[in-house]
Amino acid sequence: MNRLLLLSCMLTYCLTFGQEKRIPKKQIHKGFFVVDYVSVDMPTSDLGLDEPHMALTGVHYNLDLTHFYAGLGIYGAVRGRRGGFFTLGVDLGFRSYLNDTFFLDTGIHFGGGGGSGAPDGGGAFILPHLSLGKTFQHVSLTAGYSYINFFDAGNIKSHQAHIGLQIPLTIDYSAIDFAETTFSASELQHSEWGKNSRRMSFMLHLNHLSPHGNSQNSDGESLVGKTIRLAGFEMNAYLNNDWFLFAKFDGAYDGIRAGYMDILLGGGYHLGFHRNRTNILAKFGMGAGGGGGVETKGGILMYPDISIEQYLLSNVYLSINKGFLISPDTFFESSTFGIGLKYYTNMNGVADLPRNQKVHFKGFEVVVKHDVYAQADRMVDPAEELHQLSVQFNYYLGKHHYLAGQTSFANFGNAGAYAEGIVGLGIQTHKVWNGRVTFFVQGLIGGAGGGNISTGEGLIVKPSAGIQTQLSSGLSLRGALGYVKAINGGLRSPFANLGLSYRCSFLASK
Repeated sequence: MNRLLLLSCMLTYCLTFGQEKRIPKKQIHKGFFVVDYVSVDMPTSDLGLDEPHMALTGVHYNLDLTHFYAGLGIYGAVRGRRGGFFTLGVDLGFRSYLNDTFFLDTGIHFGGGGGSGAPDGGGAFILPHLSLGKTFQHVSLTAGYSYINFFDAGNIKSHQAHIGLQIPLTIDYSAIDFAETTFSASELQHSEWGKNSRRMSFMLHLNHLSPHGNSQNSDGESLVGKTIRLAGFEMNAYLNNDWFLFAKFDGAYDGIRAGYMDILLGGGYHLGFHRNRTNILAKFGMGAGGGGGVETKGGILMYPDISIEQYLLSNVYLSINKGFLISPDTFFESSTFGIGLKYYTNMNGVADLPRNQKVHFKGFEVVVKHDVYAQADRMVDPAEELHQLSVQFNYYLGKHHYLAGQTSFANFGNAGAYAEGIVGLGIQTHKVWNGRVTFFVQGLIGGAGGGNISTGEGLIVKPSAGIQTQLSSGLSLRGALGYVKAINGGLRSPFANLGLSYRCSFLASK
């Protein structure tokens, strides 16, 4: 009898503790958010006329790799005559501390882009800098020298001052292998994840601009009466239950010549009713916009807006917004109306959640790659190859399905102003060949234009298929073949791309 009792206890122990879930280890990406500013001396025109300086404001996120750092950044024109001038690039830099508060910051930004008729050539450019920085309690300020050169047949070359604001920003994550594992909040309460969560929201939307007043295109023709249709993405990060920061990205796909886009950053206030099933959000943002023939002068825009949201299902809301998009001198002014689907989630913490609430680790992927279009059709010139720097973000809905958002900017091929902003769905296979290789297919759709590329009013579709080979934990080599087609334009081209993918997982709850 004693032996039977002992055996029963051992079996019970094995069933209850031997199968206990392995808690994912919390890892930390140390990094910093950067806003910087350069005032570029523009070349003299063919008619011998001097052009005002073009001011570019950049937004970057860099990972801190001890003294080195690397990341991504995007620039937009906010002063001068080139509203709609945008670039995308990669950062690589080095910081050396002279003492507890002062440091030297040297680095280079390489990317592609252009727009608004600027002499940007193929779009490829470099922007090295050397700055002295001072660290304060929560931020760092930098100032120094920089140089910009659109070296692929462009005519923009300038030496100028460089100023920046750096804000430390760490990101909690876990290995991609834990994606789609589920826990209760109580199981993680006493682990490294036992802290308050951070509320986030993500929205895909369609917006309509209705210009009025003096709004006109670059040829001086009035835009009044036209409707500019935009597709885009918005992300909100909550500071507390009510106040939040937002970033909004839009590109035109109908109503005007392809090429318009805007990028807006700002803050807002959230007012919830009926247990947050109905929400009203008031927002104000500023940023850069233009292109597609829309004249915004220097490019800086202001964006007041109010939205109402209604709960649909599983933390998905229907959002309707109404607002204005205006330049500070009201040279360009437009009312805005939009509709979108928004998803709310609580991330990377469980301390403020009910103990029985389910939480999940969700996969996330960043892909940086180089695209090559074979014989991309032009509106005026003969077709030729088009090269792009491209960044894609994938949010995994399950082990094998993901939502994708991608932006690309031309960097070689005589089309510096060309850019894309597209979204879609993808599917990947199980790992094969010793768990190191996966295959995937994806279909993306959205807005594209500029650079004399024949995209009509801007709507493109872009299916592709490819292979991904794991190099190390989270890091993979990724390549694909596909086809891009403009719905109302002449662009119909096979393409290939090659790049690097980084995958990890984040703790999320409803």
